[in-house]
Amino acid sequence: MTGWLVPAARRHCLLAGVLGAAMWSGCAKAPEPTPTPVQGLGSLSFPITTQSDSARQAFVRGTLLLHLFHYGEARESFRVAEAADPGFTMAYWGEAMAWIYAVWNRQQPDAARAVLAKLAPTAEARHKAARSEREAAYLDAVEILYGPGPKPTRDTLYEAAMAKLSAAYPRDDEAKLFHALSLLGLNQGVRDVPTYLRAADISDEVFRRHPDHPGASHYLIHALDDPAHAARGLEAARALARSSPDAGHAQHMTSHIFLALGMWNEVVAANENTMRVMGQQMAAHGHHHMSACGHGQTWLTYGYLQLGKLDTAKALLRACQRQAEADSSSLTENDTDPDASAIGSAVYVWSLYVIDTENWSGDDIAWNPGLGQATTAPAASYHFTQAFAAARRGDLNACREHTARFRLVRTALQEQKPKENPGPGTEQYLSGLAVLDLELEGLLALGAGDERGLATLRRATVLEDSMAYAFGPPTVNKPSHELRGEELARLSRPAEAEQEFRAALERTPHRVVSVKGLNRALVAQGKPAQADSLVTLAPR
Repeated sequence: MTGWLVPAARRHCLLAGVLGAAMWSGCAKAPEPTPTPVQGLGSLSFPITTQSDSARQAFVRGTLLLHLFHYGEARESFRVAEAADPGFTMAYWGEAMAWIYAVWNRQQPDAARAVLAKLAPTAEARHKAARSEREAAYLDAVEILYGPGPKPTRDTLYEAAMAKLSAAYPRDDEAKLFHALSLLGLNQGVRDVPTYLRAADISDEVFRRHPDHPGASHYLIHALDDPAHAARGLEAARALARSSPDAGHAQHMTSHIFLALGMWNEVVAANENTMRVMGQQMAAHGHHHMSACGHGQTWLTYGYLQLGKLDTAKALLRACQRQAEADSSSLTENDTDPDASAIGSAVYVWSLYVIDTENWSGDDIAWNPGLGQATTAPAASYHFTQAFAAARRGDLNACREHTARFRLVRTALQEQKPKENPGPGTEQYLSGLAVLDLELEGLLALGAGDERGLATLRRATVLEDSMAYAFGPPTVNKPSHELRGEELARLSRPAEAEQEFRAALERTPHRVVSVKGLNRALVAQGKPAQADSLVTLAPR
């Protein structure tokens, strides 16, 4: 006898999924399956075939963790399900799925293939081991995801397989959501708005029926976390915070929407909550010293800066620097993720702090993290920030010195780019370095009295505008429209400066430096400053 994750009275309609979409559609008017909740993580309804209650419970937990991107914990839960029911095909599917991080354009196919091999040695044997046609379709899709060929090709074929599966079983919300996730991963880590909006529409359909399903709200947030679309994701952000209070990543994810809208109080609250949840979980596992530097701390520091809580931001920065100095061995070559290591996070937080506080001299700018001759993303960020600060305090010799070092690092990173399939994420990062290079070139020219530097800064804005929006604190350390606005204001051209600051605020709403610059440009033209002040911005 087969066990399901829904009441027995509804099993006859779900059984149609085993026999095909035609029989499934015959149950269109039947009640929706009752979601199975897991305390602190949310709920879902996923019909599976197993006789083991413990396997069923572990599978539900694992799938919720998978939707929440808690991949390590998800794998552990799926392994519990496998141990409880060694023939439980969907448990192996789940563990294999926990080796792809679609939104981050990363996967570990060898580890996933090893998981599938535990079920059976070949794809054909695994297909035959499936307990229903629907479960076989899930297995077949993951076989494509981890099959032969380059990652972009496999991602494209996998998305098509999930679209077919979702169409075949239109009442299967899990098929819909994993199809949405496949769309988010289709463009190799760079936002493609039409594709993201397709994923948003699919996720929103499930979210309207099941607002406590973390996959629906989570994927909706990822699809909409840019300034042009984030307002549509605000309800999902609130729902995810409620449905999954024990998932640190879920609490952080809400701030993707808040940051895109410039809702700084909410950005801070979300990431403080993230730190609290993660601290509690680490303490529960006997770890009493949480990392002082990482993704959540970066966003939290940026939120504090926007609210004018500079002392609090500086305390986080100092903790981050101490950890980086104690763990300098974490520096990784060829990594374009600023949060990939303690030193990477520390340099990025330091750069945000220096640029947003406009403190161009003193103890903060004097920090030396010991990067030496490193040719890494942290080194590029460090030397750019040093060069920028030197230009701002009028020290053109120091600006030239750090600009030269920045360019050496940039050239090395370009040369380290993989020759085949570098991925759009790498190209996006290198484009950001090109923007920073143009900014330094423009500042050096303007510092020498050559107003042709404004044309160079215009080239920087055109290049940055051509880049896909990247969620989070600015990936271009000093937004180029903001910089050009400041230089135009310095040259007593406030009307042009106003336009640049307005362009900057379209990309980074309510950013404190841009708002202040805009207000100064308005006052210089005899116009009243706009009411939108980041220090007094009311919570929404």
